[in-house]
Amino acid sequence: MRLRPAAGLELHDLDVPDPGLLPFAAGSFDAIGPLSRADFPHRHSFYELAYVVAGSGTHVIDLVEHRIQPPVLYAVLPGQVHRWCGAGRLDGWVLLFNEDFLHRHPEDLALLRSLATARAIRPDRREHGEMVSVLRELTAEHEAGLDGGPSVLQALLHVLLVRALRVARRRDAAAVPRAAGHPLVGRFTRLIAESDRTDRSVLAMARELGVSAGYLHEVVKEATGRTPARLIREQQTLEAKHLITSTDMTIRQISAAVGFSDPAYFCRFFRREVGRTPGEFREQSG
Repeated sequence: MRLRPAAGLELHDLDVPDPGLLPFAAGSFDAIGPLSRADFPHRHSFYELAYVVAGSGTHVIDLVEHRIQPPVLYAVLPGQVHRWCGAGRLDGWVLLFNEDFLHRHPEDLALLRSLATARAIRPDRREHGEMVSVLRELTAEHEAGLDGGPSVLQALLHVLLVRALRVARRRDAAAVPRAAGHPLVGRFTRLIAESDRTDRSVLAMARELGVSAGYLHEVVKEATGRTPARLIREQQTLEAKHLITSTDMTIRQISAAVGFSDPAYFCRFFRREVGRTPGEFREQSG
């Protein structure tokens, strides 16, 4: 896998020419390549975690400047515009992955959104040691390419995200949305990550959160750049992928589990979101 710039270097993709390759890359800034330190504004079609252990300069995400003070973790969501400004001697780890890599842990999507809206994720000495240990193990596992590697990598990524969110919360920097620090976005992302819901509509979520659907749309869109409906669809898609690949549940059962009463409509939804039917996705992931 390699990082591929799209036309104009405005959007970067993860280039996965072989369907058998993981939608995942990990390594040092040097190993990932010069685009990992890009000093011009650009967007990704994937998620990026950058753990900086040395270096200086500024990391600009969606026009907000973050002075680099290692050790520090940055989470960048698809579509966010970022660049490294005046960055010198950056050292650390970079993880790149898309949503297909998250299907075994659908709750990780909510964790990533919370991390991306945190003011800073700067661990203390003990926490730094724990994060470095996980990152070293994760990178070594990725490079080894052994049987069962994907499930190990997904588990290690989950551990890293959970520990990173603990750091953010300890430093009172957890899940602070850009929309004037509105707590509604954090509550909404946690709500849609609950897997035992039958009604996943925006109206139902707004009612439970005690706000109007219009107000929820306004706040969430301002904070994340995505509508509540879009975020709900992404969460349903991830949960469906997880159930399709890791259980023997029927498509009808999976449809109901992720909030669809009509299996036929679920199949159309899944094909629109993924580009394959649920049956095709299960067959190709087997």
